[in-house]
Amino acid sequence: MEVINTSGRRKTSVARIYVTKGKGKITINDRDYKEYFPTTMLQYLVNQPFEITKTLGEYDIKANVDGGGVSGQAEAVRLAISKALVEMNADNRLALKPFGVLTRDPRMVERKKPGQKKARKRFQCSKR
Repeated sequence: MEVINTSGRRKTSVARIYVTKGKGKITINDRDYKEYFPTTMLQYLVNQPFEITKTLGEYDIKANVDGGGVSGQAEAVRLAISKALVEMNADNRLALKPFGVLTRDPRMVERKKPGQKKARKRFQCSKR
């Protein structure tokens, strides 16, 4: 099997991953994913596509992640892994689709507007 390259995004985070056959080693920014994502919830997000498709421990992942916070980065990695699994085997799409791991979450931070304190909050108006 050759190397499969995909990317995933969430908010301002971008994850570029390289998938090869292996023993299930996941490396993110040259560090083990358990060291990079210390909480079990974030580690679960990264492993979720493998658990759904029952391919845990079959592929090695090398990921480059930048931008955003840790939860956005974990979800970006999850999307990239899901896309790679579908690219390898089209039957995985049927398993992954109901869990929503193939959908790119489009929610972004709304920009601050001029003449306002924040995106939606206004300056206090004095009547008198």
